[in-house]
Amino acid sequence: MGTARTLAHAYRRFGEVDAAGISPLYERVAVALSESAEALQAIGTAPARRRQPALILAALHDLALAGRAPALAAAYAAEDGDAAADAAIDTLLRQADSVVAVAVRRRRTRPDETGRCAVLYPAVAEAARRVGADAIGLIDVGCSAALNLNVDRVRITYGDGRSLGDPSSPVHMPASLVGDRPVPATAMPEVAARVGVDADPVDVTDADDVRWLRACVWPGRPERAARLEAEMALAATAPASLLRGDVVEMTPEAVARVPAHALPVVTTTWALSRIPAEDRRLFLDRLAEAAAGRSVAWVSVEGVGVAPTVPTLGDRPASGHSIIGLTVLDGSAPRGEALGRCWSRGRMLAWLSDS
Repeated sequence: MGTARTLAHAYRRFGEVDAAGISPLYERVAVALSESAEALQAIGTAPARRRQPALILAALHDLALAGRAPALAAAYAAEDGDAAADAAIDTLLRQADSVVAVAVRRRRTRPDETGRCAVLYPAVAEAARRVGADAIGLIDVGCSAALNLNVDRVRITYGDGRSLGDPSSPVHMPASLVGDRPVPATAMPEVAARVGVDADPVDVTDADDVRWLRACVWPGRPERAARLEAEMALAATAPASLLRGDVVEMTPEAVARVPAHALPVVTTTWALSRIPAEDRRLFLDRLAEAAAGRSVAWVSVEGVGVAPTVPTLGDRPASGHSIIGLTVLDGSAPRGEALGRCWSRGRMLAWLSDS
């Protein structure tokens, strides 16, 4: 009974708080699941860490997209919340093993993989400028389905009218600005390598992985779905090299894959918060080891106090925004700087650096 009550509370909260005003479909479905003893019992067959609402709902969505839950797919397409709730419960009761299998196979949901390039582009370009690099190798850790690795291939427009990136790109990312300091207009140099490192990398050329990314977009959000489709199509035209394994231990190997003439630029976007605090310092140590014979730059977009070496600007942890950091490693003591702040997963930023 205790497990059922806990699950019921979690699913009701997800519907009434997390999904409210964002996805009416998920709001209705999550509340319905919280009120169904049979559905909660089916969810309870999953391992404890795989019962969270976002993951189970994504697993249900995955089955719908795969054609294995046609009634749920039809309800989502029609944006019929009541029908979606009934179909979700029916799918759980009839295919509990399949839902749990998807939830177990996938390490995490990926609902916010898009939209990060507006923050990354000026920071990566600044890293190259400071080191004097004519070419770079992009290494994305916790690699966001490799979509961050196309940062130079998207069109970015800022609230002040300034644009960066490829003006002809089919992928357009707008971003709002806070404050009166403009984002630098420095262009990114040639990208000589694109490498992603993740414990569970998602390959945009693999049909199952693509379906999972689509399943992680909450239904009833056509603009988010359309942008994901455009980004995946762009990424598929230049597939990245993906390394699977521990992100701390695998990063030096990723650095070694960057040609000698190019500056390795490692990027992390809300990736370090997923590893224990003690391993974040170890991550920095591994970067320093990789920089023993060459310069390496690390561009971090992490919560306040998460990235070692990056100043917090006096901000408090869990303050609702993140800090854009740049750390250069070249054999000497790592030098970290806060370039700016950002909100809404990179859709709003304040540039602070005097560069």
